Amino acid sequence: MSEKPDEVFTFSIEGKEYEINKKSDLERKKSAKKVIHGPSIGIGSAVTAICIIGIFFALNVTSMDEKQLIETEIIETQTIPEPFEVTLETFLSNGSPVLGNIDSPITLVEFGDYQCHYCNVYFQNTEQRLLEKYVVTGKVNIIFKDFIIMGPDSFNAAHGAHCASEQNRYWEYHDVLYNNWAGENTGWAGEQNLLKFANELELKSHEFQECMNSNRYAQTIEQSKADGLALGISGTPSFFIIDNAVNKVVHIHGAQPYEVFEDVFNSVLEE
Repeated sequence: MSEKPDEVFTFSIEGKEYEINKKSDLERKKSAKKVIHGPSIGIGSAVTAICIIGIFFALNVTSMDEKQLIETEIIETQTIPEPFEVTLETFLSNGSPVLGNIDSPITLVEFGDYQCHYCNVYFQNTEQRLLEKYVVTGKVNIIFKDFIIMGPDSFNAAHGAHCASEQNRYWEYHDVLYNNWAGENTGWAGEQNLLKFANELELKSHEFQECMNSNRYAQTIEQSKADGLALGISGTPSFFIIDNAVNKVVHIHGAQPYEVFEDVFNSVLEE
């Protein structure tokens, strides 16, 4: 992958090269004050439909066979959220730069942990196909939010991605992390390797190291996890698909196959 001017993210699939615009802010055309009342997100099913204005978004994928499910990494102690109001800020703030067309009809929000096995399964098996079919074509944009459950190296990896964002390389660093995944708490995301990844992307090492030492994104990472807990997340990866036209939201649990995301996206696009 390489960096091109004007905040362009490039990637290749089977020899084809693609470019996607990146946005460093979350100025959206929609108000962040609309709310959903919760908790309304069920933990038991793979796909749960909710709506910011309180109307359920019914999709056939809610009845998928449980045998098809790929499990999530589960947090050891589940926090049951108090009654709350969730706004669009809960989904969109404290995350990555927007990858793709900011005016796409659909936003895909992923909550993940860079050391999580099933997050890497999703990245390797599903994400690249979604980028090719839906993000490059302007139908979907993506936001990644941290949901740290694996310990200090996961936190440091997430912090490294935010530090890379200061040099316009968040998504490149995100990909380098997953492409170097080597298990849970095995040391691959240790301090020396995080700096090595930055050097591989030709980041300014002094600026990157200063950012890492400052710990200035700690609150962003912690708040991102708080957002996830407020939404009822019990493990990673966890996804929210937002229909931006009507502020409807579909929750997908776990590293589901590409076809699950395809069904939801196509259902939204065909409305």
